[in-house]
Amino acid sequence: MQQTSSKNWLAAAAAYTDRRAVTLFFLGFSAGVPILLIFSSLSLWLREAGVDRSTVTMFSWAALAYSFKFVWAPLIDSLPLPLLTRALGKRRGWLLLSQLLVIAAVCSMAMVNPVGSTALTYMAAGAVLLGFSSATQDVVIDAYRIEAAADDVAMQSVTAATYNAGYRVGMIVAGAGALFLAARLGSHENAYVYAAWQQTYFIMAAVMGVGVATTLLMREPAASARHTASRSTADNLRLLLLFLVSVAAFVAAFSQLGKALPQGGGPLAAFGWEAVRLLFSAAAASVVGALTVKSGLVPKQLAVDTWIHPVTDFFERYGKSALLLLALIGVYRISDIVAGVISNVFYQDMGFSKEEIAAAVKTFGVVMAVAGGFLGGLLSQKFALMKMMMTGAVLAALTNLLFVALAYRGHDVAFMYLAVGFDNLAAGLAGAVFIAFLSALTNIRFTAVQYAIFSSLMTLLPKTLGGYSGAMVDKIGYPGFFTLTALLGVPVLLLVYLAEKKLFGKNGGGAG
Repeated sequence: MQQTSSKNWLAAAAAYTDRRAVTLFFLGFSAGVPILLIFSSLSLWLREAGVDRSTVTMFSWAALAYSFKFVWAPLIDSLPLPLLTRALGKRRGWLLLSQLLVIAAVCSMAMVNPVGSTALTYMAAGAVLLGFSSATQDVVIDAYRIEAAADDVAMQSVTAATYNAGYRVGMIVAGAGALFLAARLGSHENAYVYAAWQQTYFIMAAVMGVGVATTLLMREPAASARHTASRSTADNLRLLLLFLVSVAAFVAAFSQLGKALPQGGGPLAAFGWEAVRLLFSAAAASVVGALTVKSGLVPKQLAVDTWIHPVTDFFERYGKSALLLLALIGVYRISDIVAGVISNVFYQDMGFSKEEIAAAVKTFGVVMAVAGGFLGGLLSQKFALMKMMMTGAVLAALTNLLFVALAYRGHDVAFMYLAVGFDNLAAGLAGAVFIAFLSALTNIRFTAVQYAIFSSLMTLLPKTLGGYSGAMVDKIGYPGFFTLTALLGVPVLLLVYLAEKKLFGKNGGGAG
């Protein structure tokens, strides 16, 4: 009996050597590099350049493209790219384009010295382009991952784990690597050197060559070709027109509302007004899109097939439980995402040097996250998925309390390693399990669109709230802030329990 059990565990571990798993590791690496160039590495660059803390954390909004990628994901499922699609296939063509845009965005940021309000505007524009192109890359990789594993539930868990591991390694390079490079090239907290950060970001752009090479060498998934709709060039252009008109309406409404809505009133009031601004801007984009369709510029059925059917398919499959699932997706990662926005600034304020942050957080911490990801993928093959979701949610919330203790202890390197280690192990496990959960919810007919909706919803509220983390800390201090992020995880536990009871009550939480 014990020998059979050992063989089962070895077979589960051997799945990590599958070609698809290895490919997803390198694609995960390519996806992990850009995110920290918007968040933590950029935060330290801006702080060294003398930008105030509240402005630094607001730069996290540049990554809101990750939360709205579902808007253009249907185009990735529907539109062929001239030359690239014919040469590489639908998934690989879009992936190469997005990676080249990431490289261009990182280079544009490297060309800006963020000193002065005008420079910050250009830096923000580069960061927004990076967020958009990186989010597009994520849409394509997620679709490729689900299609490559198809209906193999065990392989979905494995590719989720290897993708997560590669993602974390990419974060080591863009996090610890960027900090070590900037320091080695001469930039420090009290001695800012723009050239050091410029060269660092150019090197990070070159690192994206790993993703480009993987795209050129990997195979196009068979499922992608089977589900590619054949449309005329005119219909493709109409879809693109509808998207551009709607985006223009969103940008115009967002800009005008920013001038009209009240300013100030504390972080909670500011968050409320920002939520109103986003909702009204989204409504304006929807109305303009609907009017464009009604005018006859875009056939109604074409728009419905592209944007509406992937959504109605989800509600048809899950019925009354669909809203419960969407609520769970929207808040599952809220504890660690909100806390993570300000984490590097927190370490800096506690007196840790850039080298200490790089070694503990960006190296040791990411190694622990990779270990957590592999552990989550392995356990998801053996145990019920919803049970693992509950475990991940509990650990993600509890580990934030370690940072409350670190806030009181101050510059304690040993305790910093303890907190970072457990926090990243929990985040890696929860992340891998959650990716497998989202993949299981996705219909392979609408891979890019549905998974983009899920992953966008996963980050929208946490990242929007995270933009005010600096202002929150100014109001309640670090201990109060990290206590709050831990408490944010409590509703998640209830939602996981309800989802397991309503959807998987008969089989104990889904296949493991």
